[in-house]
Amino acid sequence: MADNNSPNKRVPFREIMRRSFSIAEDSADPVEVRTRIKNAGQVTGTNALLLFCAIIIASIGLNTNSTAVIIGAMLVSPIMGSLLLLAYGTVTLDSNMVRRSLAGLSIQVLISILTSTIFFAISPVKAVTPELAARTSPTMFDVVLAYVGGIAGIIGNTRKEKSNNVIPGIAIATALMPPLCTAGFSIANHRWSMLAGALYLFLINSYFIFTSAEIVLSLMKTPKLYERTEKQRKKFTHRKVVITILIIIPAVLMTGIVSLND
Repeated sequence: MADNNSPNKRVPFREIMRRSFSIAEDSADPVEVRTRIKNAGQVTGTNALLLFCAIIIASIGLNTNSTAVIIGAMLVSPIMGSLLLLAYGTVTLDSNMVRRSLAGLSIQVLISILTSTIFFAISPVKAVTPELAARTSPTMFDVVLAYVGGIAGIIGNTRKEKSNNVIPGIAIATALMPPLCTAGFSIANHRWSMLAGALYLFLINSYFIFTSAEIVLSLMKTPKLYERTEKQRKKFTHRKVVITILIIIPAVLMTGIVSLND
């Protein structure tokens, strides 16, 4: 009689593909995932200090046109933790968590803009460096980058063995800190068109990291506090589609303008 557990048993191709691309195959325990995301998203004294350091580092990098310094700032910045916490709270229908994450994210954004504005007001260098200019004209490439980055970020945070090399890579790729520091430069030097572009880039990065993380957590069947009714699900989906389209439109237009100029 054939042994079903035999190592020589042929595994169907469909099963091989399912295991290869399953995001739930090696996911951590739901309680551990919740604890990780909550800890990473808390705005504590330590995270506030890291944020302050990241702001100064990023501002110096932008002011001196140093890519290496800007990368260092993105590695230090704790802002992505707040976005993943917001996504987790939204998926689990935890309204208290959503409120806390939104409050924490708002505080981080305000601190970032205020600190960078003071830095650039004091700095003797007033020129718009290429690194600053690069954060003021977001396109669809930034949308795709943020979306994919959010997927990788949440997957890295939900594995049994937390992937230490994924999170820094995503922090560099999605670049949440530099747009906020560019906004500070814009305010300090009264460059309002740059301010709009920088804030829009931050909005794109934040929204699509949040959205893609939300989708992955839903696919992982993350435990919820309660279930939405069918009417509530349709209303939520409709609202999400409308917001997504409105956010994407300027990036689509900017992509077209860039293509025509090239």
